[in-house]
Amino acid sequence: MTSQKIASLILAAGRGSRMKGFDGNKTLLPLVSDESPFKGSYPILLHILINLPPGPKAVVINYKKEDLIHATQSFEISYYEQPLLNGTGGALIAAREFLETQDYDRMIITMGDVPFVSRTTYLKLVEGLKANNLMVLGFLPSDKKQYGVLETEGVKVRRIIEWAYWKAYPAERQRQLNICNSGIYAARKDDLVQYLGILEQRPHMVKKERHGKRVEVEEFFITDLVELMQNDGLDVGYALAEQEHEVMGVDDLPSLLRAQEIFRNSADK
Repeated sequence: MTSQKIASLILAAGRGSRMKGFDGNKTLLPLVSDESPFKGSYPILLHILINLPPGPKAVVINYKKEDLIHATQSFEISYYEQPLLNGTGGALIAAREFLETQDYDRMIITMGDVPFVSRTTYLKLVEGLKANNLMVLGFLPSDKKQYGVLETEGVKVRRIIEWAYWKAYPAERQRQLNICNSGIYAARKDDLVQYLGILEQRPHMVKKERHGKRVEVEEFFITDLVELMQNDGLDVGYALAEQEHEVMGVDDLPSLLRAQEIFRNSADK
């Protein structure tokens, strides 16, 4: 599809607190279960690494980082620690060295708990960068739940609206916003590096519970890149995942069981 040099960044620093009964890094949960859903083989993260296109790869780490490094030691990977879990944009900032110094033209940014994105889909995102500065992977869910949605104009994305805001929209407006954000992106190197510096100057003050207390913390969000670039006249496009399960995140026990079922069924074919 493309002759461009592709690099990939996987965000895998979070704890995954909704995965009750499991205290490891959720990107290491098994797609092949054994004595329990939490025990088995073939971790989610390995499946992601195998599906990504060839090229330099890095993982943003924090929680149980030693386990993650050990599990991926057979791959040639750079690791960057996100010292504070301060959002997806904070993960990009933590990996600044990789983004700035690696030899690549196009960067894929993906999540460490979304195992089923195919190489074809990743390459479709990269292909979209011929006409766009940034690409967003969207999907059409059966239930929009609490996903962020893409506000589009033709084939362009104007902004990503989080559920906290669009849930208050009139019903007709909500129906118009039918493409959801998977949290997976591709960007041109020069644009990504330039706007990383701008993103770093735009923290959001978010209330979080830390050590039993409600505190206000700085967080940074990749979704802001869409609006920043679009406001400057750059083009932001989107590609659609063919099936909803391709972009499903594994963040609780029901989704883990579903992922293991999907993987088992695909292995049987």
